[in-house]
Amino acid sequence: MPETTQESVRGRAPSIRDVARLAGVSHQTVSRVLNNHPSIRPETKQRVLDVMAELQYKPNRAARALVTSRSRTIGILSASSTHYGPASSIAAIESAARTSGYWVTTANIESGDAGSIADGLAHLAAQGIEGLVVIAPQVRVFDTLAQLSIDVPYVTLQSTGRDPEHTLSVDQIAGARIATRHLIERGHRQIYHLAGPQDWIEAEARMRGFLDEMSARDVPTTAPILGDWTADFGYYAGRELLTVRDFTAIFASNDQMALGVMHAVRDAGLEIPRDVSVIGFDDIPEAAHFWPPLTTVRQDFAELGRRCVALLLGDIDASAPEYRGTIVPELIVRSSVGAPAF
Repeated sequence: MPETTQESVRGRAPSIRDVARLAGVSHQTVSRVLNNHPSIRPETKQRVLDVMAELQYKPNRAARALVTSRSRTIGILSASSTHYGPASSIAAIESAARTSGYWVTTANIESGDAGSIADGLAHLAAQGIEGLVVIAPQVRVFDTLAQLSIDVPYVTLQSTGRDPEHTLSVDQIAGARIATRHLIERGHRQIYHLAGPQDWIEAEARMRGFLDEMSARDVPTTAPILGDWTADFGYYAGRELLTVRDFTAIFASNDQMALGVMHAVRDAGLEIPRDVSVIGFDDIPEAAHFWPPLTTVRQDFAELGRRCVALLLGDIDASAPEYRGTIVPELIVRSSVGAPAF
């Protein structure tokens, strides 16, 4: 590019009109190139693309939305996004959206009160989202959403049973039953369950799956212990349980609590799985490197993201395929579960 051309855009971001002037076309032609319009001759398109590359021109999404009436943006309203499940769901949706030519913008809300939810939705609406994904673990969030008007296609990633037409989820009950069944089939009958927080939808579903499987197998149950998802809780709960030691296995509702339990077992001078078997849920990346490697339940977040975006696009674009229903998780057998010693 000649020096005079460099000077003409130096000190500011190049605009669509700069591209048009230097390519010798109208700005409408540049817009058609950006939107892949079939009427553009190949040589004209290439000339425009060459100028865009030389200028390092990056089209503004908001400006393109004004021209095309499409933002190609999916919004995510998320609570508790620092936890493994919500964070993995967001990453999977972002990946699937990019594959389909969409961008993702996320509004993280600190609490499930009506004001925070309304503010989050307003923030996303201001960005012209074409679809919405709600990732919120507490029932109260969905109670609030039911009272608000959502005027774009939306999907929720928690199965509350209240809005099946807009729900896609991993079958948490089935996953918990798979984990519990594995322990029972290895010979365990004294099993404790470390559950998640009481107001979390996933924690409630996993606890229900545990109790359902124990009942179906006619195995006596003790009341689940409500935890907080942290390894610290698993450690201190494990220490308390080991003072009595009236169990041979523990099913923790997530891998972090399972890690804490394993720490407590080792501190007590016992071995896993010789003395105590431990099983988790989630299959976090580190689970394969616990000692011993943790048997756990894997959620297929990549598939969840793909189906979520496909379901949204089925509402946004009638030609897109759509998927509804639940995804059944998978048992990952490693070394932390064995036959009971007594």
